[in-house]
Amino acid sequence: MLDSALSVLRMGRNLPRLMEGLGVTLEISLVSVALSILLGVPMGLLMASRRPLAPSFLRLYLEFIRVMPILVLLFLFYYSLSKFWNINLSALTVSILVFTLWGAAEMGDLVRGAVTSLPRHQWDSGRALGLTESQVSVYVVIPQAVRRLLPGVINLTTRMIKTTPFVFFINLPDLVKVGQQIVEVSGLRIPLASVWVYGTIFVIYFLICYPISILSRYLERRWQS
Repeated sequence: MLDSALSVLRMGRNLPRLMEGLGVTLEISLVSVALSILLGVPMGLLMASRRPLAPSFLRLYLEFIRVMPILVLLFLFYYSLSKFWNINLSALTVSILVFTLWGAAEMGDLVRGAVTSLPRHQWDSGRALGLTESQVSVYVVIPQAVRRLLPGVINLTTRMIKTTPFVFFINLPDLVKVGQQIVEVSGLRIPLASVWVYGTIFVIYFLICYPISILSRYLERRWQS
């Protein structure tokens, strides 16, 4: 049985192809997380501010993203934009765009929660020193909020990686899509090829996501103690 598993991976370029698919998965996840941080931090600060219109608009955006399935957004941007508005985007670009829209909303809510959990006197003390609201955010609030925020950011990264298989449906050759292609070719020659291929994919996801989850829990316990 082990020989059968190894023969599936050795056949042709199957293992290198899986690694290429893994590269696509990680590219989508890491680029989307980086963009989500860049967009989500100011979004969260605005949601935590006292400005009347910005928090309401951003809260509406957050709720829209939360109720809209990722798969629907992928179909909307990949198929509808090209068909109705003649905007041609690659599957990789659409994937990063959709995951960034989702990640920015989640990141904004994480930042808002981290900022609003700080005692109000932190803001008042900064203003008493003559700092503007922006300076209070940069020099007083954000450094303290980072420790509360980091476990959530790490957890979001794990969720992003585990959600990327949805790009399978827009024919992007990520790890799962490549695995399916290998099964279609190898399944006629090797018994239980799908078990070995998808089992390998399971192990790859586990080896990536489990250490990240452990790190998130460790930081959360350490900084809350």
